[in-house]
Amino acid sequence: MHNQGLVKELIQSLCCLPGVGTKSAQRMAFHLLQRNRDGGQQLSQILGQAMLEVGFCQQCRTLTEHNLCEICSNSLRDTDTLCIVESPADVWVIDQATNFKGKYFVLHGRLSPLDGIGPDQLGFDQLEQRLRNGELKEIILATNSTVEGQATAHFISEVATKHQIRCTRIAHGIPMGGELEFIDSSTLSHAFNGRREL
Repeated sequence: MHNQGLVKELIQSLCCLPGVGTKSAQRMAFHLLQRNRDGGQQLSQILGQAMLEVGFCQQCRTLTEHNLCEICSNSLRDTDTLCIVESPADVWVIDQATNFKGKYFVLHGRLSPLDGIGPDQLGFDQLEQRLRNGELKEIILATNSTVEGQATAHFISEVATKHQIRCTRIAHGIPMGGELEFIDSSTLSHAFNGRREL
């Protein structure tokens, strides 16, 4: 069988997705072509439309097809609390898993001088403008628990302190259902130091 033509192109195109290797892409392509052409057509249509129409919210920088996303345009959300995250996926996860009713700001990354990512690349000028306007009472730092994520959180907390805004960090530590003997020492140390009253 010749590995050429549209089938090969479809498989190679599916490989652009994170975590999808050649074998997975091959399974997806053959499934769509053999068993679910209607699903493939719908996927193709929605994907094309999303690529053309989805951009970034002018206020929080998450993904949306409008000037303001649903969260920023919702007048029932608290305007005095801002949760700062690294990616639009984090907004999605936090909003589904918690009862957070404030607003968000998406950095689209984290400080990483070795990769040439500084404050300018993360929209810090826009963030500082929001901190300066006097509306915020608290910012919640929900960056990842990596070295870069921690450095980013520290940098933002210093800016927040300058504007006299309360700054909190989401807790990191032992996951629900986790057993101490299987937790790495860094996570355990962080959880131990971040203990709270019951």
